Amino acid sequence: MMCFLLLFSRQGKLRLQKWFTPLTEREKKKVIRDMTMIVLARPPRSCNFLHWKDLKIVYKRYASLYFCCGLEDPDNELLALEVLHRYVELLDKYFGNVCELDIIFNFEKAYFILDEFLQGGEVLETSKTDVRVSIEEADTLQETMEEYMSKPTY
Repeated sequence: MMCFLLLFSRQGKLRLQKWFTPLTEREKKKVIRDMTMIVLARPPRSCNFLHWKDLKIVYKRYASLYFCCGLEDPDNELLALEVLHRYVELLDKYFGNVCELDIIFNFEKAYFILDEFLQGGEVLETSKTDVRVSIEEADTLQETMEEYMSKPTY
């Protein structure tokens, strides 16, 4: 099971975090600090897998963002790398070539896409089409509600 998913920039700024195991705020801050320091310090051509404490860490850099996840010992690193790649594909599909600014200004959509794709640290839906349809339905509902709420009541 995936324990956490972090997105951070090359400068070490956290852009998105999702925790699938309960940790205190202090422990979360320590994990975030350690992950950014360890991953950013690694050479560009090094392996995307590493061990940290009792977890396997899998990370991948896409443009200026690092996607990093912590796995329990029996989990498959290559599958986790594929999960990270699928999440990037879903973000690309929604934002059209996703960049760091898309995550910063539309973080609620990034979290929504992640929640449609992963739940409890496990893959919920493997089909990109099904996730995209779900996101489009949610956008339509949001637009309908915004229209409804903007109309004056008599």
